[in-house]
Amino acid sequence: MVRTPRFIQLQPVDDARQMPALWSGLQAPVARVSPKYFYDALGSRLFEAITELDEYYPTRTEAAIFDAHSADMAARLRAHVGAAHDLIDLGAGSCAKAAKLFPLFAPRRYVAVDISVDFLKHSLECLQRAHPDMDMLGVGLDFSAALALPAALYEGPALVFYPGSSIGNFAPDEALRLLREAHTAARGGALLIGVDLVKDKAVLDAAYDDALGVTAAFNLNVLRHLNRIAGTDFRLADWRHVAFFDPERSRIEMHLEARQSLTVQWPGGERRFAAGERILTEHSWKWTRARFDALLREAGFGDVACWTDARDGFAVFLACA
Repeated sequence: MVRTPRFIQLQPVDDARQMPALWSGLQAPVARVSPKYFYDALGSRLFEAITELDEYYPTRTEAAIFDAHSADMAARLRAHVGAAHDLIDLGAGSCAKAAKLFPLFAPRRYVAVDISVDFLKHSLECLQRAHPDMDMLGVGLDFSAALALPAALYEGPALVFYPGSSIGNFAPDEALRLLREAHTAARGGALLIGVDLVKDKAVLDAAYDDALGVTAAFNLNVLRHLNRIAGTDFRLADWRHVAFFDPERSRIEMHLEARQSLTVQWPGGERRFAAGERILTEHSWKWTRARFDALLREAGFGDVACWTDARDGFAVFLACA
């Protein structure tokens, strides 16, 4: 019998409830917008285009590491948990990265977690047809605030899968909090996570400010998204994309910079921006292997294994809970 995926929205997706925090960010001394607002329908397509750029190495580098070493990863997982485990995919999106693990890792249950189950429905329904015997569950959850999965959703032990170097969007203290929650969610299983490593500044700068301007369009699209959901009146032509690696803080900073003095208005408020003033849209922290290994151990993980590309620019860690 062919199974049907189940879907659970743990948190309501309600733009109106998020508006006070969004407006507060715009009025902060250093204006800021959460990077989650990148990902409306157009933003998601633009990010897919970014992954095809010559300058943007993380996606293809991580994929090459999995191609070369996933059999070893699967063997290490089986040695720790045995044959039976669930797979929890954080920020699952299209579910394509997790699906590539199915043949070797053979999970008994797949739990796809994203901010909205609506994003997951088509992907999971297609995936279910390809794997008719697997139990599949789509979970709507904004785990950037807290990774809290109800005990009844899955049995465990679980492999918590967090690819794509998305952990870089969390400041080190926030990353530690998320890793501790992932340790709890694994229920004696493990964490498989992709991590972008510190490298030459020119390489990092180019990855976030490509020659074709696709990343600039991706960044500017956040203003279009805010106009739609928050009633702001941003004019995209008034802003420019700025991105750079800060070696002292070991992070990429991505901003939108006002080309001239202007005022942005929204229902019940406004903000005056001077020429050259910026809105912070993203931080992306870069790690060394040693620092991230130490972070995993501080979060409670042990028996940490690591695989990198030939240039030691990207790492995939498997850490046992």
